[in-house]
Amino acid sequence: MRPEVVVLRYGHRLVRDARVTTHCCLVARAFGAKEIIINSEDKGLLQRIETVNKKWGGKFKIIFEPDWRKSFKKLKNNGFTIVHLTMYGEPINKLEEKIRKEKKIGIIIGSQKVEPAVYEESDYNISIGSQPHSEIAALAVFLDRLFNGKELEKKFPNAKLDATKVRKGKK
Repeated sequence: MRPEVVVLRYGHRLVRDARVTTHCCLVARAFGAKEIIINSEDKGLLQRIETVNKKWGGKFKIIFEPDWRKSFKKLKNNGFTIVHLTMYGEPINKLEEKIRKEKKIGIIIGSQKVEPAVYEESDYNISIGSQPHSEIAALAVFLDRLFNGKELEKKFPNAKLDATKVRKGKK
């Protein structure tokens, strides 16, 4: 059974994080999350993702909630297992099978320095490698592992565009 996945973007600094947060949204959408919660309202980001949904299909949502703790508690109260992606956690290789069995997964990805409470209150702190890397890469690797690569072949409903797999060029 496919788990329900929601991503919580811890911190979003307007201007500084605009491109990275956009890419977090695109990865979350493409790799199977149903929505992302972002701590700062960004109408430009919302418009960009709505445009992607219109062209490429799907119903991926962005929710703006300024208080990460409120979002965290809401996810926990709704039965989500909280997975914080960090380079300081337990290796993904040791826990991916266990996490894959969860019905609802809330994934926390940071932008700025994450408060100790995130580490303490998360059900899992998962390490995607032990070297510095981006939250975009961590999210992509985690979702790919969670869904066993099946999201790479997912077809989005109501898509006006679809990239055809070709050896050379673009179609």
